[in-house]
Amino acid sequence: MTETTRAPSMEVGPPTADAPWPVATLAGKIRGWIERLGTAWVEGEITQWGVSGGNVYGKLKDLNEDATVSFTIWSSVKARIPADLKQGDRVIAAIKPNFWVKGGSLTMQVFDMRHVGLGDLLERLERLRQQLTAEGLFAPERKKRLPFLPHTIGLVTGKDSDAEKDVLRNAQLRWPQVRFRTVYAAVQGDRTVAEVTAAIRKLDADPEVEVIIVARGGGDFQNLLGFSDEVLVRAAAAAATPIVSAIGHEADRPLLDDVADLRASTPTDAAKRVVPDVAEELARVQQARARIGMRVTHMIAAEIDRIGHLRTRPSLASSSWIVDSRAEELTRFVARGAELIERSVDREARRVAELRGQLRALSPQGTLDRGYAIVQLATGHVVTSPDEMPPGTDLRLTVSGGAVAATAGAPIPSPAGHTESAATKTALS
Repeated sequence: MTETTRAPSMEVGPPTADAPWPVATLAGKIRGWIERLGTAWVEGEITQWGVSGGNVYGKLKDLNEDATVSFTIWSSVKARIPADLKQGDRVIAAIKPNFWVKGGSLTMQVFDMRHVGLGDLLERLERLRQQLTAEGLFAPERKKRLPFLPHTIGLVTGKDSDAEKDVLRNAQLRWPQVRFRTVYAAVQGDRTVAEVTAAIRKLDADPEVEVIIVARGGGDFQNLLGFSDEVLVRAAAAAATPIVSAIGHEADRPLLDDVADLRASTPTDAAKRVVPDVAEELARVQQARARIGMRVTHMIAAEIDRIGHLRTRPSLASSSWIVDSRAEELTRFVARGAELIERSVDREARRVAELRGQLRALSPQGTLDRGYAIVQLATGHVVTSPDEMPPGTDLRLTVSGGAVAATAGAPIPSPAGHTESAATKTALS
């Protein structure tokens, strides 16, 4: 062994600027430390699988974290492991770290590799399903309603995939004016979660996109595990835009089917359920117009019949009878009113005449007209007794034709034994 390849003594002192280690010494120490780790069982997803010279060179990625290691499977070990191992499989492997001193690289030498048990994967998936269900991510009330006629549809699918062709062809056959905004992403392998999640977020941030379709043309259970990843499922649940899951797998539903606002059995089914058929919609419009026309015709006919019934009523058929009957009644009322008024006027006229006669009979002028006179003192006081006018008193005598002055004289005896003034007697004679 040469100086550069010989394993350095572990008793070399610590390196300093004056006494640095040779590179071989450092490499040897690293190799010694790594070899102490021994063999360990690890779990991950095969993201790279290449065969060269009978040996396998690949990469193994952590299922949850962003961590990857390279591994090597020598041909002797390859003959003992399952022959159907390939990229995208989830496996457990017995590996031993190996540091190559000459190349300065670290690889993991595989001594055994197996598929992860399906039961383990299903158990993990079920635990995640229960957790997300408890959080309410699968609740029906949180699912958003799809627009009736989306003008722009977001599509997340593999580039040049059959799923893309099925969605576009069926959607355009149903409604030629529909527009798609497609974001390509890996739908299988270790890049699935990151790229599909980024595509959903990108389309959700686009204000013109009204619904998002995530389409894939089916596949086996392990190839669809990316669509049950917690990161991807939570990104779909957080999207404000309605999401349609069209993974196309019936037996084992990915969690994306449960969190999506609508689950389609296939990409073709997704196109049919998101985009209405123009022919069917036109037929519905024609049916609606026909129903409306029938209802309007029925309403008009009913109103015509009702107006006909109204016109046959006596009040509308011949309106003159109302005037004639009311005219006769009015004539009777007028004649009766005139008669009553005439009677009332005559009665009141007689009453007035009677009152006038009574008034005239009782008035002072009527008394004067019958030859009586009114005797007043100069003060205007009416004399009712001879004692009020001693002889020589100036008097005023009012008769029917006027008034004269007089002077009281001596009292004159009356036939009844009363006396009266001579002046009064003279004036009256």
